Amino acid sequence: MPIDLKQLSARLGLSATTVSRALNGYDDVSAKTRERVERMARELGYQPNRTARRLARGQADAVGLVYPLDAGDLGDPRFLEVIEGLSDRLEAAQMDLLLASAREHSELRTYERLVSGGRVDGVIVARTRVQDPRIDYLLQAGMPFVAYGRTARSDGFAWFDFDNEAGMVLAVQQLLAAGHTRIGYLHAPLELSFALQRYSGFQRAMQMAGVLVDPAQVVAGGLSRRTGYAAAQALLAVHPRPTALIADNNLCGVGAVRCLLDGGIAIGREVSAIVYDGVPDDTLLVGRRIAAIGQPTAYGAGETLAEMLLTLVQGGTLAEPRRLLQPVFEPGDSIGPPAG
Repeated sequence: MPIDLKQLSARLGLSATTVSRALNGYDDVSAKTRERVERMARELGYQPNRTARRLARGQADAVGLVYPLDAGDLGDPRFLEVIEGLSDRLEAAQMDLLLASAREHSELRTYERLVSGGRVDGVIVARTRVQDPRIDYLLQAGMPFVAYGRTARSDGFAWFDFDNEAGMVLAVQQLLAAGHTRIGYLHAPLELSFALQRYSGFQRAMQMAGVLVDPAQVVAGGLSRRTGYAAAQALLAVHPRPTALIADNNLCGVGAVRCLLDGGIAIGREVSAIVYDGVPDDTLLVGRRIAAIGQPTAYGAGETLAEMLLTLVQGGTLAEPRRLLQPVFEPGDSIGPPAG
């Protein structure tokens, strides 16, 4: 059976205070004593009381992440891969990931409770907005945090992101190269940073090619399969019908692809399609490879977010406080020349 601090102190012939300070790396304990205490602790299987340790250090040993219930994040396999990487890296540092849920109207109050209640040592801000009061609050509160995404102001805080605008330019270029000019666009709410950046990329790529964007072929597709399905239905009702479509997120994209299939539309022959972030494997689209703009390091993104936040929580300085990675085009069989 593991022993407690009192038993370990008795075996060493030292006070509990000295043993505790040695195990926590205080420099008022000699290196020789620290080494002796650590060796005996390992040999006897000593496990520290984490609650007492947190109280003594004034830390929660936890990182918070608040996800909005209506954003569909927990139904997004890509987001869950990020959570896996984040959790594994924090576990290696003996820290917990505290997930809290909130509706958008009460989200800021959730952050305030986490911070003012001392329940977390740092925060990951997901699904950033163009104007983001959560980040303003965390900066004012002095709480260490890393944003998974940018805002209208990209300086003054640490963030990790992918180049959403460049990714959408890649998508449009692929369809233009196949001969498409009537390209429908399904997008998430444009107050979200990634959605506005991707939409800007769509507009820029079309403008660079000298192709006018038909406002009727730009439809709000939301962040769910249901809203993506409905948006694709609306897009297909436009006359003349688009010969290709792009969905700016995979949740909407799954619904859009399902709509095409249910409508008996041959994907890649009658209507071409690209889904940003790709169609997850669990959608059971047997034998189909939907072309995508990929961010292939979802698990690694989680690890990086955790690594950045751990540095800030420990009072360190980030050598690279802002990291922007490039997405890639992932070919599929969903792109062909315009029909007719």
